[in-house]
Amino acid sequence: MQEIGFVVFPGFQVMGFAAITVFEVANLATGNEIYRVHLLSEHGGPVRASAGFNVETEAFGVRAFDTVIIGAGTDLHSTTPGLVKFIQQAMTSARRVAAPCTGAFSLAEAGVLNGRRATTHWAFARELRMRYPEIDIDEDRIFIIDGQVWTSAGMTAGVDLALAMVEKDLGAEVARSVARKLVVYHRRAGGQSQFSALLELEPKSDRIQSALDYAKNHLRNELSVEELANAARLSPRQFSRAFRAETGQSPAKAIENLRVEAARMMMEQGRLSMDVIANETGFADRERMRRAFLRAFGQPPQAMRRNAKVIAEVA
Repeated sequence: MQEIGFVVFPGFQVMGFAAITVFEVANLATGNEIYRVHLLSEHGGPVRASAGFNVETEAFGVRAFDTVIIGAGTDLHSTTPGLVKFIQQAMTSARRVAAPCTGAFSLAEAGVLNGRRATTHWAFARELRMRYPEIDIDEDRIFIIDGQVWTSAGMTAGVDLALAMVEKDLGAEVARSVARKLVVYHRRAGGQSQFSALLELEPKSDRIQSALDYAKNHLRNELSVEELANAARLSPRQFSRAFRAETGQSPAKAIENLRVEAARMMMEQGRLSMDVIANETGFADRERMRRAFLRAFGQPPQAMRRNAKVIAEVA
């Protein structure tokens, strides 16, 4: 049996418990108690969550855990000397130490991220980089594994982190079974972007949203302004003006971002050739796709595919 210590503190965010559910469902899927989770806090007893209710915890002690997960908060919280000591001890005894979202700040304060690659919620990445410049921070990753240290983006990314742990422990089929039971995708690759082109646009009207939905489902089309305007039931002139006013981007730029996002996901999740991916996402040819990737990421698609492969092999 693998003992998992999940650390909470006053004001912790309960979304982190979604990761605990992954381990619970893994037990159900295998019919065995593979994982046993312990809620921990520095002093033990009831700990109040940001949602306003208490959970009962065990105090830090001498128990050794296979996996230690540091919980996160909706805002940054101070890392106490007691937590720093606990993390440092865990690094000498646990097989892996993990921190979704803002939990990475506790790992950083304990010094365990020095010289390592790590990620966190994109909204806190700049602060993490500023406070701890010795960390190699990649704010655009779902999760990163560097040796025994695992970090992830915020909120639902903790589920991806836990699914990756189950896959490493019990194999891909068990992890897929757990993901199906949780009704989530199996599983987002660690190298997948935290960002969504559609979420970045945030249109304010149903008409512009309809045009974006149409574009996402018809990326192989040319997707001219006229075609998008027709989907929005507006004239091309009205559509272009409304689109820029609501999203801050031109239709052409937004469509390129959608194509890049779709192409990147296809590269990370499958083995399709670059020519096929370029055709499926509407770039028409590899050179056009290459130029778009350079504008978006500063590197060509071949380099990103190699990086995703390396991350998958490490995971």
